[in-house]
Amino acid sequence: MEDRIARVHAELSQRGLKFRPHYWLSSEWFTPDGVPGVAFPFYLAHPRLQRLEEKLMLEAEGGTANGCMRILRHEIGHAIDNAYLLHNREKWCKLFGRYTRQYPRYYQPKPYSRRYVLHLDNWYAQSHPAEDFAETFAVWLTPMSKWQKRYAGWPALKKLEYVDELMTEISAAKPVVRSRARVEPLHKLRITLAEYYEQKRAVYGEAYPDFYDRDLRRLFSDAPELSDNEPAAKFLRRIRPELRRLVARWTGEHQYTIDQVLKEMTARCDELKLRVNRPEDQAKLEATILLSVQTMNYLHAGYHRLVL
Repeated sequence: MEDRIARVHAELSQRGLKFRPHYWLSSEWFTPDGVPGVAFPFYLAHPRLQRLEEKLMLEAEGGTANGCMRILRHEIGHAIDNAYLLHNREKWCKLFGRYTRQYPRYYQPKPYSRRYVLHLDNWYAQSHPAEDFAETFAVWLTPMSKWQKRYAGWPALKKLEYVDELMTEISAAKPVVRSRARVEPLHKLRITLAEYYEQKRAVYGEAYPDFYDRDLRRLFSDAPELSDNEPAAKFLRRIRPELRRLVARWTGEHQYTIDQVLKEMTARCDELKLRVNRPEDQAKLEATILLSVQTMNYLHAGYHRLVL
């Protein structure tokens, strides 16, 4: 993390900002309200822990250099907001909304809205005004983002221009809030690794779209004459890692959640005694489409969990 923190600090310097947040290890990525600092997950502190996270959760948020930088820029957006109490400004509220609005457990994104920037997956800027600001700041901070051109004609451009104006104003100013508090630091956590992963897997696997028999029967078949064909459940187990990664890539949904959907889908295929009834490439493509469509329907129905 040291190299990545140094890199993001260099980006702050290039933008003329003197502000520097403080950092600590905890259970997850987060920036506490009122604290100008960033917590990052313990599994990024050691390769063995990151491998464990990837084994149990199928991916590690911030585990790659680019993924880590994206989250860091976002969290620093929260930290600088806390440091200068930017959310108390009238124009901030006018552009982003009320900071005090209660965080939803789920949110319903509008994928084609141009009122928000695109940075983290799942149209995260749409989840809450505080996240909208942090995402806008992250786009503004990202080197070579060319946000003036990328968002030309979008209502979101006004937010980016405001952030640009705001950062110029506070560039040399001392933070109003200088707390170095560390919320839920690793050394105070009493949860075991087993308990941590039990809880985390429950969160990511708690709710996912239902696969109806009609959809599965359209993709596979239980016709008697296909008794020698590969069972659909075996086929899905065989392509599961590839299918999971593809759908996660294009929907932005967490791989663990998608994997739970695949387990349910596979189990139902077993119960219905379905078999593959078309060429493998076609079956693989249509399975990817079905899983993607169901995931997006779930997402747009207003059930996308706010987890970051």
